[in-house]
Amino acid sequence: MTELRELIEKVDLEGIRKLLLLHPELVNAGIALGSQDSRSAHPLHRICDGVYHKLYTDLDARSMAELFMQFGADVNGVDLAENQDSPLTAAASLAADLTGIYYIDNGANLSHAGCHGGTALHWAAWCGRDILVKRLIEAGAPLEQRCKDFYSTPLFWAIHGYKFEGNSNGHYVACARLLVEAGAVKDTRNIDKLHVLELLGESDVALRSMLL
Repeated sequence: MTELRELIEKVDLEGIRKLLLLHPELVNAGIALGSQDSRSAHPLHRICDGVYHKLYTDLDARSMAELFMQFGADVNGVDLAENQDSPLTAAASLAADLTGIYYIDNGANLSHAGCHGGTALHWAAWCGRDILVKRLIEAGAPLEQRCKDFYSTPLFWAIHGYKFEGNSNGHYVACARLLVEAGAVKDTRNIDKLHVLELLGESDVALRSMLL
């Protein structure tokens, strides 16, 4: 619904509250990404998009998530298609760490397979979100669940993110360390039988020593 999307983009908590009082069915109804993109997603997912696009802060997103949850929003979304992100998976891939932690604390499914069949832990690791990786591990997220498209573990995704999404970001190393210290299997390969160590060069000393 356009009106609800606009209220979210403005972080108009009172406006959202009034609209949900009038139309409680909207609390779990899909919202289009924008006027030029008709793809819809659950409000708790759509809230995270605004963080990624820097429309508002992660703290703002969490405040809106709390409001939607008060009105009965399903923390796992509803009627998810195969490989469709849940709100938690969306938070993990859209830099909404605080919002993701809020979803975890409110019973979000930790093993749901979203885009590419990756869980929230896969996506948090690939994006270098070490704060969220830590909380997911603490909450019992599966360390060895493999994504559907690449048959890779969260640790493999962390190393892949390090190499191909910005190895200057020290948070990727922190993600890998958290996973290894939690007991993630270091001797792991993807669907093409590529070993995780084969992603690394000789200069990647810290990660290579961690994985040996």
